[in-house]
Amino acid sequence: MSQNQQQLLSELVTIRDFVRYALSRFNQQQLFYGHGTDNAWDEAVQLVLNAVYLPWDTDKQLLDARLTTAEKERVLEFISKRADDRLPLPYITGEAWYLDLPFFVDERVLIPRSPIAQLTREEFAPWLREGAVNRVLDLCTGSGCIGIGCAYVFPGAEVDLVDISTDALDVAAINIAKHQMEDRVTAYHSDLFGALSGKRYDLIVSNPPYVDRHDFETMPEEYQHEPELALTSGDDGLDITRRILREANDYLTEDGLLVVEVGNSEVHLMEQFPQIPLIWVELDEGGNGVFVITAQELAQHRDEI
Repeated sequence: MSQNQQQLLSELVTIRDFVRYALSRFNQQQLFYGHGTDNAWDEAVQLVLNAVYLPWDTDKQLLDARLTTAEKERVLEFISKRADDRLPLPYITGEAWYLDLPFFVDERVLIPRSPIAQLTREEFAPWLREGAVNRVLDLCTGSGCIGIGCAYVFPGAEVDLVDISTDALDVAAINIAKHQMEDRVTAYHSDLFGALSGKRYDLIVSNPPYVDRHDFETMPEEYQHEPELALTSGDDGLDITRRILREANDYLTEDGLLVVEVGNSEVHLMEQFPQIPLIWVELDEGGNGVFVITAQELAQHRDEI
C-alpha cells in the first residue's frame, strides 16, 4: 500500500468524504460522462454507494456514516479504475440500467444506452400496427437489454436475441436468467439473419455497430474499453445496416416493422438512400439516428439498396 493511500485511509472517514474526494479526482482527470450519468457528481455518488453495496437512492443521512478500512480500500480501488484507467462506471460496478431495469454488463458488451428505449416504452406506437405482437427479434443484441425490454413490454411475445459475438451472448444469457425470461427469450449465435431460416417477426429491432471510422478514432478514452466489434462498421459506419435493410424483409411478417439505430451515421444513410422512405423518429428525451420502416415499404424498395 502506498503512503498516499495510507494517508487517504486515515483522513477520509465517511461516505460523504469519499464522494467529495471522488468528485475532485474526476474533475481533475476531466473524465467523460456518457455511460449512465452525465456529470461528475452523479458519477461520484453512484460509484461510492455501489462500492459499499448501498443503492443509489440511499437515505442521505447515511452519507455521514463511517466506513470500515476494507470498505475504504474498495472505494479507492473503484475511484482509481474510473479516474486513472478511465473505465466506464458500469464496467466497474457490473451493472447498467435500461428501461428502469438492471442489466449485468462487462467489457464483452456495449453499455446499454440506446434511445430505442423511448420507443419501447410506447410499444413502438404509432408505427407498429395494432394487435398482438407474437415474435420480436433483437438483432446485434449485445447484453440483451433491448430484447429483454421488449419481452417486458410485450408479455405475450417470444423474443429472439442474435449476435455474432459468443462473448456477448454469454452476457445476454446471464441477463435472460437474471430477468427469469428463459421461457420466452432465446439467444442465437448468428451473423445477422444467418441462423434464423424460416422465422418471421412482427418487430425487428436493432442497435447494430454504426460508428464511422472518423468518429471512432476521435471518441473519448472511455469508449476504447467497449468492444470495437460492437461499435464500428466500415468507413461510413453502415456496412451492417445496409445488410439489414437488404435482408430484413425476408424475416418480417407482411405487416411487420423494422427499427434501427444508426446514430450520427444517419447523415450517411440519408445521403446514400434518399429514395427509401425511412421515418426518422423525433426523440423527446434526446438522442438521434433511429429510423423505422414497415415491411411493405421495405419490400417496395429492396432492389434499390
